[in-house]
Amino acid sequence: MSDALYRGPRFRTFNVLDDFNREVLAIEVDTSLTSTRLVRVFEQLAAERGLPDMLRTDNGPEFLGAEFPPWCEDHGILIDYIEPGKPNQNAYVERFNRFYRTEVLDVYLFSSLDEVREITWRWMLEYNEERRHDGLGKMTPAEFYQNARLSTFDWST
Repeated sequence: MSDALYRGPRFRTFNVLDDFNREVLAIEVDTSLTSTRLVRVFEQLAAERGLPDMLRTDNGPEFLGAEFPPWCEDHGILIDYIEPGKPNQNAYVERFNRFYRTEVLDVYLFSSLDEVREITWRWMLEYNEERRHDGLGKMTPAEFYQNARLSTFDWST
C-alpha cells in the first residue's frame, strides 16, 4: 500500500497477514520497500513465529527482486503469485488493506514515518488482540491462534 506524509513525501507499507487466523504478522513502513527489505521482515518473522510453507502475493517488483525469490526457495517457501489485475485472489489481504486504509491511513495526517509506525503498531495490536472476527467464531486472531495451537498439541512426544 502507499500513502503520503502531511508535507508530501510518499511512503509504502508491506502488510503480512496469516490467512489461517487473519492475524497481522507485520506491517513494515518506509519510503522504499525492496526485495532485500522483505527478506529482513521474513527473517524477523522466522525468529518470532517460524516461516510459512507458502506466500500468496501480487507481482510487485519487491516480490520479483533479485533477493526475495531465491531466499524463499532456500527456505522452502513456495511463492503463489496472483494473476495480474486479480486482487480477489488474495482476498484476506485485500479486505485487511481496506480496514487499514479506512481506519488508519485515511484518518490521520502523519508528520513522520515514526508517527505512522507508532499508530500502525497500536492499531495492529488492537486488530490482533481485541477485534473479534465473525469468520473466527467471534474470537480475536490471537485467541484463534492460541486455541489452534492448544488443540493440535502432540501428546505423544
